[in-house]
Amino acid sequence: MAVPKKKTSNSKRNHRKAHWKRKAALEAQKALSLGKSVLTGRSNSFVYPTDEEEEEENE
Repeated sequence: MAVPKKKTSNSKRNHRKAHWKRKAALEAQKALSLGKSVLTGRSNSFVYPTDEEEEEENE
């Protein structure tokens, strides 16, 4: 005979939700930091074509 599962406690639910939101916040912070470094030209870990390289290829 089927028996219903026990209810998850509020603290356990809140802990899971907080963990999920913390992971999302860290990823958003990394993305913003990478975007800023690309815009300022200080990025060493992100490879992208620059305007100078595009002009050289067209000539």
